[in-house]
Amino acid sequence: MGQAMNMLTASLAPAAPADDLPLILASRPKPRYDFPKAWHHFKELIKDKENTAEVAPIFEALPWRGVYEAATSFLSTERGQALRKSEPSLVEILDNHAELRKLPAGSLAHVYCDFMEREGLSAQGLADDLDKYRRPDQYFNDQADWYFRRMRDTHDLMHILTGFGRDALGEQCVLAFTYSQQPALAHLFLSYAGAFEIKKRMKTRAPILRAVREAQRMGKACPRLIEQPILELLAQPIDELRAKLCITAPSKYTEAHAVWRGMGINPYDLIAPAPKAA
Repeated sequence: MGQAMNMLTASLAPAAPADDLPLILASRPKPRYDFPKAWHHFKELIKDKENTAEVAPIFEALPWRGVYEAATSFLSTERGQALRKSEPSLVEILDNHAELRKLPAGSLAHVYCDFMEREGLSAQGLADDLDKYRRPDQYFNDQADWYFRRMRDTHDLMHILTGFGRDALGEQCVLAFTYSQQPALAHLFLSYAGAFEIKKRMKTRAPILRAVREAQRMGKACPRLIEQPILELLAQPIDELRAKLCITAPSKYTEAHAVWRGMGINPYDLIAPAPKAA
C-alpha cells in the first residue's frame, strides 16, 4: 500500500519549482490597514452581495499584516522547502480528479471530488475568479508567492474538512475559521458582518453569531492547513483526518440549519441559490 501510495502521489505532484527564486522580494508593499476603504467597499457589497469585485479591495484594506513573516518563517525551514518542491501547485493536484479517485474510498480525496463535481467547481476556476481582481503590480516572482497561492487554493478543502456548506452561514463560518488560520482582519470583519446581516434578515433564534464564533475556535485548534502536506492529507480517511487536525463537528451551525428547516426555510436559500442535488 505504501509503495502504491508513493507512486500515486508522484503522479499527482507537478514538476518542482525553480530553486533560484528569492525567498521574498523587498519590493512587496508593506501590508497596511485602510479602514475607510474597507468600509466603502463593504457598503457597496451590501447593496449587491453577488458583486464579488468588492471583496478583493476589502482584503487589500484589511490584510494579514504578519503574512510576510509567516511565509518567510515557514519557507526558511527544511520542511517548508520540501513541501514547496513536492507540491508546487495545489491547483494541478486538486483538479486531477482521475488520479485523486485512485486514492482509497472514504478518503479526503474522494469527498473533495464529490463536493467539487456536485457543485460544479474547480480549483482553477477559483484561481481565475480571484485573478480577475489582481492588478499587474500585484504579481511577484518569489517563493512567498507559492505560500500565498496555497492560502487561496485550500479554501474548498476548508469547507469539506469543517463541514460548513456553501450556504450563507457556511461561508461566514469558513471565513471565521480561516481568520484563525490566516489572520487577515478582512476574514474576521466579513464573517461577523455577514452573520449580522443574516441575523437582521432572518430574526430567528438560530445561533448565527455563536456558529461563527465556534468556527473561529475550530480554526484556532487546527494546525495551519497551508503548511500541511496536502497530498498526504488527501489519502487519509476523512473522519480520521478530522480527528488528527482537531476539527470537531460544528454544532451551532448544524443547530442553525435545524431551526431554519423547522420553519420551512432552506438554509441554502437565505442569500445564495440552493446547491445542485447530489
